[in-house]
Amino acid sequence: MTDNKRNFAEALQHPVFGTIRDIIESTGEEAYVIGGFVRDLLLSKKSKDIDVVVVGSGIALAEKVAKHHRGAHLAVYKSFGTAMVRLRDAEVEFVGARKESYRANSRKPIVEDGTLEDDQNRRDFTINALALSLRAETFGDFVDPFGGYDDLKNGIIRTPLDPVITFSDDPLRMLRAIRFATRFGFTIEDNTLNGIQQTAKRIEIISKERIAEELMKMMTAQYPSMGFKLLDKVGLLEYVLPELKALKGVDKVGGRAHKDNFYHTMTVLDTVAAKSENIWLRWAALFHDIGKPRTKHYDERLGWTFHNHNFVGSRMIPGIFRRMKFPTDERMHYVEKLVDLHMRPIILSEDEVTDSAVRRLLFEAGDDIEDLMSLCEADITSKNEEKVQRYLRNFKIVRRKLKEIEEKDHIRNFQPPITGEMIMDSFGLAPSREVGILKNAIKDAILDGIIHNDYTEAYELMVKKGAELGLKLVKEQ
Repeated sequence: MTDNKRNFAEALQHPVFGTIRDIIESTGEEAYVIGGFVRDLLLSKKSKDIDVVVVGSGIALAEKVAKHHRGAHLAVYKSFGTAMVRLRDAEVEFVGARKESYRANSRKPIVEDGTLEDDQNRRDFTINALALSLRAETFGDFVDPFGGYDDLKNGIIRTPLDPVITFSDDPLRMLRAIRFATRFGFTIEDNTLNGIQQTAKRIEIISKERIAEELMKMMTAQYPSMGFKLLDKVGLLEYVLPELKALKGVDKVGGRAHKDNFYHTMTVLDTVAAKSENIWLRWAALFHDIGKPRTKHYDERLGWTFHNHNFVGSRMIPGIFRRMKFPTDERMHYVEKLVDLHMRPIILSEDEVTDSAVRRLLFEAGDDIEDLMSLCEADITSKNEEKVQRYLRNFKIVRRKLKEIEEKDHIRNFQPPITGEMIMDSFGLAPSREVGILKNAIKDAILDGIIHNDYTEAYELMVKKGAELGLKLVKEQ
């Protein structure tokens, strides 16, 4: 981070800043670049999103700026008093300086014209209230009324004003505090943290879409577990993802305890995040054990068990995705599948790895087999290092078997050579239970290695199994 706190004129290289400077010099207005662009500039990060606050009309200034840049696209949002100028390499949002007040049952503010000071007062955090002047005589001057520069340098998230008021006015800011802390590896200052704890229930007035947007951004961090631990610490997790909150805690019977599945999940999540930027694989890691609270049982002989928690957890995914307004398309089905299958490679690694079991895993996982294996390897979090290494060695055997079987049998995403339509035509059947029985018999025979993935062998098996069901051929294929 640069230590020059006085003037950043040299950093304002984009032509749009010069355009704004020249326009307001003739109008006598004040304009400042503010917020994320300035924050990221101080962190030596590039940002294409530029926010400009104008002591006057943001829309009027945007219209003038758009005329000065060839190919610029202007979008005006009169109801919000804002305008966006989209350039080839940047998006510049213009807004008039304003002050805001809120009603208790809404996060929509009552807006009035204001000064730069008023506008900085309404900002969520000190690190987002930083501004640089765009007036000619003060071009690049740094405006930092709340010590945001020092907070940025020291890695602190702090609200400019009373945090209880800040978060009560707009509860989404609580999630933004956690998202910024997670993204930058910052610490939320104690008074600000207490403010979140005191107002956590207010998150209920925020739409699920806005909550999902913050969680998605948080999930892209290097260590996403930090965000979920903070959500738990401040009391937001029970409102946002109660299924994750239910994983917390350790039960003990007769001196036998199970591990805390919440913290286990956090370890798995960060391990997966270190290997992959696939956000849906990260969500699968977060949800892989959510079926455990519903399946937890103590057995005198076996101790704590969670039988079928993978199956139960996978069935919980659609409900969570619908509630959270996550996409319910193939991305949801991907997470659902990985949660359902995440125990299979572990079971394979414990037993003798048979060709049949590997074929079935390849068939069910399809193109997601590598992601599944990555999740399963991350799931080994035992404190017993010898046990961890034994599992990882066995996973190497499973991976080798997967490769060998795929090269030999081409099982991944395979389709049996005999279709349901062929079965109905051959025996003169309508869609029925018998068609399903024959289809499954052919599929299972191929996966078990009884027959090859070959039309002639599959047809002969169909005829044989059909005869066992009392069916007669009416049409030769």
